Amino acid sequence: MTVDRDAALAAGARMADTARLLAAHGWMRATSGNLSEVVAADPLRVTVTASGLDKAELTPESVVVVDGAGLPVPVEGLAPRKPSAEAALHAHIAAATGAGAVVHVHALAAVVAGRRWPRGVRVQGLEMQKALGRAADDDLLVPVIANSQDMSELADRFDDAYDPATPGVVVADHGLYVWGKDLVQARHRTESLEWLLSFQVQTA
Repeated sequence: MTVDRDAALAAGARMADTARLLAAHGWMRATSGNLSEVVAADPLRVTVTASGLDKAELTPESVVVVDGAGLPVPVEGLAPRKPSAEAALHAHIAAATGAGAVVHVHALAAVVAGRRWPRGVRVQGLEMQKALGRAADDDLLVPVIANSQDMSELADRFDDAYDPATPGVVVADHGLYVWGKDLVQARHRTESLEWLLSFQVQTA
């Protein structure tokens, strides 16, 4: 299956706008973090941010289309780039959750929380939980998984920890992965989850 160049560029434009907002929060420092958006479901095709780019300065062309294994798929008229090293995990999360977009940030609160509570971060009684689709009085456990440079190993750990009721996971000593039906929802959920993790870190 071929991906239309205009569709890839439209996704790239949305991702560039989102990256600038998240970088302004300090969650995508230097070239860290990455974003993805599904552009086709069957077979799975995902646009991901290209490797090594400043996320505050992305353009619509700063993307690569990958398949379900995270391997680049050529798009006619789009210059080839190297995908993020974590493209395979983005594709795996999209396939496993049915999400339309995945956000990965290196928010400090997530890294601190993952180290402090390696078995999961428990949150309860906060109105911000509603932005995750949870009631304020829900007992919310944010999963934490150990980091790895092997994306297939990380994918297995994600599967073991995945809770359909919680649209995010902390990767210990690394950062936060959050997903949603589109980039707007994924960004809102990222902002909410980071706030909840910051609250726990600052009040525990």
